[in-house]
Amino acid sequence: MTPAPLQGYRVVSLAEQYPGPFATMLLADLGADVVQVERPAGGDPARAFPGHFAALGRGKRSVALDLKTEGGRIACRALVDRADVLLEGFRPGVLARLGLDPAELTVANPGLVVVSISGFGQDGPHRDRPAHDLTFQALAGLLDPAAPAMPGMALADVASGLFAAVAALSGLAGRGTSGRGGHYDVAMLDSLLAVAATRLVPAANGMPPDELGEDPGYGLFATSDGRWISLSIAFEDHFWHDLCVALDLPDLADVPGAERIARRAELRGRLGDRFATYDLAHWEIALAGVPCVAAVRGPAEVLDDPQLADRGLLARVGGEVFLRQPLVVDGDLPGPERGVPGLGEHTDEVLREAGIRIRY
Repeated sequence: MTPAPLQGYRVVSLAEQYPGPFATMLLADLGADVVQVERPAGGDPARAFPGHFAALGRGKRSVALDLKTEGGRIACRALVDRADVLLEGFRPGVLARLGLDPAELTVANPGLVVVSISGFGQDGPHRDRPAHDLTFQALAGLLDPAAPAMPGMALADVASGLFAAVAALSGLAGRGTSGRGGHYDVAMLDSLLAVAATRLVPAANGMPPDELGEDPGYGLFATSDGRWISLSIAFEDHFWHDLCVALDLPDLADVPGAERIARRAELRGRLGDRFATYDLAHWEIALAGVPCVAAVRGPAEVLDDPQLADRGLLARVGGEVFLRQPLVVDGDLPGPERGVPGLGEHTDEVLREAGIRIRY
């Protein structure tokens, strides 16, 4: 079996809740030794939501330290001085007030990669503004101003977590040539803006908006039993033809893409009326050979999909089931080697490794 790509690297995380834990979950799955520093009283607030915490907290070691005490800060500093990556999610300036200023840390440990995740970044007029995912989606233009709907995913959390993992990997790769780590500033808003580039760049350059998704064959349609079918046909005339034949709408089969856009409301209405005549089970059979069609599924249905089992995406550690890392490395599946740590479960173990004999 190929050694995990990040085996031998130590990551100390001071980040809670979603973006930081998501990033360090990825790094842990790839073999890094992730030490999650938690507050002694209650730990990461996400522990109040066991399913959420389990999904992101597996594969790490938990150390309970009170960073408001001198002893806790001394212990944390000892861990960071021996780390390859420090990932933190405090508001700008807080890390320095705790005696862990990145500029000082990288003097003592020149190879240290510091990754700071915050809402708006380490500078700018909004740097101290509190916000959560929905705020960032609104500010990034990802909600429809005319008819906004609650998003189903915390996209700012996920995007900034991914960019934080990229920052950590970039820092480790960069120090291979320079010998120095560096301080990486990851903002949740910036991360969403990057994800929204195909919407924002046309607007910034006076170009027409991207028409992807304007095809009437791209959308959600209700079936007679209250379930939903997703279609993702985007200007592919041959896919549209196959769909219309399967739906018994032969008069629409050869309508080309540009005309479909012009007749979008009419054609979407025809599709909607047709889907509403039968239940989901009927359409799953009738459309089995049509590309870009899928039922809208709930979690239990997703987990029953044989694709997950065939790809080895479900990993059992102890009595818990987790989703594996979505990367396959030389045919091997990186994934959690340990389950979810109890609060402070590894405090003594990790502090001993750092040469500290007193529990803080």
